Parts: sequence; structure tokens; C-alpha cells
Amino acid sequence: MTNPPSGGRPGPDGLRQVVPAPVTVTSHSLVTHAPLTASGVPPLLIRPADVDVDVAAWATHSRTWLDTALDDYGAVLFRGFSVTTTSGLERLADALIDQLYRDNGEHPRASLSGSISSPVFFPPEEKLLWHTENSFNDTGPARIMFCCARPATSGGETPVVDSRQVFQRLDPDLRSEFLAKGMMYVRNYGTGLGLDWREVLRTDDRREAETRCAQQGLRFDWHGDHLRTEAIRPAAVRHPGTGVWSWISQAQHWHPACLDPATRAALEATHTPDTLPRQCHFGDGSTIPDEAMAEICRVYAELEVCFPWERGDVLVLDNILVAHARNPFRGPRELLVAMGDMVRFA
Repeated sequence: MTNPPSGGRPGPDGLRQVVPAPVTVTSHSLVTHAPLTASGVPPLLIRPADVDVDVAAWATHSRTWLDTALDDYGAVLFRGFSVTTTSGLERLADALIDQLYRDNGEHPRASLSGSISSPVFFPPEEKLLWHTENSFNDTGPARIMFCCARPATSGGETPVVDSRQVFQRLDPDLRSEFLAKGMMYVRNYGTGLGLDWREVLRTDDRREAETRCAQQGLRFDWHGDHLRTEAIRPAAVRHPGTGVWSWISQAQHWHPACLDPATRAALEATHTPDTLPRQCHFGDGSTIPDEAMAEICRVYAELEVCFPWERGDVLVLDNILVAHARNPFRGPRELLVAMGDMVRFA
């Protein structure tokens, strides 16, 4: 991810500022497109101009245009195409993702082929904070798609944030420290909280688990049946297509400062900092101050774009350019997820 930057104009601190460019499409009679918000930030909204548009066929025909739109906006929202099933999402995903990811131990499978999954479980009364999918792993999806099969009775939105703007708006000294040191993600499996190592690594065999840890660049050690892993990953990367810097750190899912006060107090009463189910540090092992996490979360919150889900919506994200979250919700909620075209974060 070290291609030279392309597009945009110099912004604060000499960084490149991305400005969504106008795009044209050959099939104007089939769809309409415009930014969802007046400010022009992600996502780009695409609607059918005719009720009979086959969105998967249109996306296949318009792939080059859509690739450019995703490079510019980072997110595209298909609305009004009535995609509500695993097979419908899989057809559209096949048009937009060259190689679907089928070996995801973090997401429950929702289709027989394994290419469509459900979101990770997270308590509906809590907000799942903004993140770049799988950035704590050695590889992650270049693209991720969310299909709304059933919106919640209230809440449950999937806020999006332009990760290029996060990179630009962070305090320059803090950003420089993260760039220089990187991130260390620490995971303690077997605490009774979170997924078991057998689920994540997709094996019951300890020796095979060790092999998979090594393949993913994880340092590991065993404490009885409990597995502890450490991963050194970047906090920001250049987009492989545009060369623009994007903030991808997932510290806000791992740092105890981002837990609600009651949960943090309960965990710290029963665990040492080294035995928490999840923990993160700078890549050299030094502590990330709570104040640093407050700054990161402040920037994400300021940049967040939120819209209510409608049944049949499909949101397509460039995972490096745009982060996502999940708001609290009430009532049944069903989303389907597809991802793929894996890229290296390590």
C-alpha cells in the first residue's frame, strides 16, 4: 500500500484532501445517482429509474464506473432494488467483488456457500463503535457489503465515516506517534468472553492453531487451554488504488477506555491489564493513553454520517476508505454481509 498519492488537493499539514469527483455512466436511463447528503460526503446514493432494473446485471455492466465511484466516495448505497435474500446479495456481490471471502471465523455464516454471513453479535442496546473491518488481522477485505433484509423497529443504523478525513483531522503529534509505532492488538481466548480460539482459527487442534497463528504473523503462547495472541499492525495505510492515506486502527474496539464505565470497572476488577479479553498498545508495547482514545473517538463522531436503513438497501464500502459502526436498536433486525478481495494490513 505504498503507491504514490493520486487525485485530490493539498490539505492541512500538506496532506492530500480527497474531493469526490463527478462521474458519468452509460446507462443513465436505468439509474439515478447523487450524494446522499448535501455536503457530498459518503455514501453515493444509487436508485433505479425503472422498477424492473436488475441491479446485479447493471452493476456487472457498470463495474468500471462503480470502481471509480468507490475510489472517490468510498461508499455506495443501492436503494430501491429490493435485495433482501442471501442469493440476491450474493449475485450483487459477485458483480462487485472479484473474490468473495469464505473463511471468516468472526462472522456467523448465513448461506450454504459460506460467502454470505451475519453481523457479529453485539448487545443491541449498545453502540458498536466505528472500525475498519479486520484491520487487527494480517489481511482484511478491500470491499464489504451490507444488505438490509429487515430494518430494526428503531435505531440500528450503520453509520459511516470517511477514514481519509479521520487521518487528516487527528492531532498531528498523535497521528505521527501511531504512524511511527503502529498498533499491538492483544487477545486472550478462553476467558469466557468473546469468541473461542477454535471458532476464530477454525480448528480444534492446538498444533494447527499454532500454524495458523504463525501464518497470520501472530505471536502466541498457551496458558492451559487459554490462548494469548499479539498482533503488530499499522494504524494507517495508503489506499492501494489511489495512494491516499486512511486511518484504519481498530483501537476503539480493543482499548478499555472505549468501554462503558461499568463494564470497564467490572473487567479491571477481575483481570490484570495483561489478561483482559482484548487490549491494545502502541506497537512497541507502550500504553495508549485514555486521552488519545478520546481524541480518536471525537474525530470519528464529528465525521459520522448516519441514515436509516430501508428494507432492500445494499451498502457497499471500500473498507480502507470508509469505516462503519452500528447504532443501538430495538426490535428484530436482519442484515446480511459479504466481503472479499482481501488485502494485506501487516
